[in-house]
Amino acid sequence: MKLKLYFQEAFNELVNKVSWPTWSELVNSAIVVMVASFIIALIIFAMDYSFQNLMDLIYSMFY
Repeated sequence: MKLKLYFQEAFNELVNKVSWPTWSELVNSAIVVMVASFIIALIIFAMDYSFQNLMDLIYSMFY
């Protein structure tokens, strides 16, 4: 009985109380996330490339 009540209340909350985003808000949020992910990936790539070249320079001094 408690389980049935739980699902009824959960359904009621999802249908009547949750503020769902509109399609355009959802698309805009997805675009922001994709752009931010791309920028962060570029920053990490630049850092990785720089450290790789720095380590190659350091290793070349000793070998």
